[in-house]
Amino acid sequence: MDMQQFKDLGIKPRKNLFIGDKIKISKLLNQEIIVHNHKINKSKFENTNSGSCLQMQIELKGEKYVLFTGSKLLAETIQQIPEEGIAFSNHNN
Repeated sequence: MDMQQFKDLGIKPRKNLFIGDKIKISKLLNQEIIVHNHKINKSKFENTNSGSCLQMQIELKGEKYVLFTGSKLLAETIQQIPEEGIAFSNHNN
């Protein structure tokens, strides 16, 4: 019996796949980053101000990372960016 190969199963990768190591927001201070994608989920930590968790796919110096934050201000701000505005860079001069 021939075993079916994974590639032949027709499974499509999810668009919201976040790749890279987790990075702390403190490592990003005064750094230029590119934000490629984001999503907001319910936080697993009950003591966050917003009750939600912002997950961002970012790039720092050519490497992709995933950032998690409970920052209500950051979540509210990023939600105002039109979908066609992702990806964007923050340039600190």
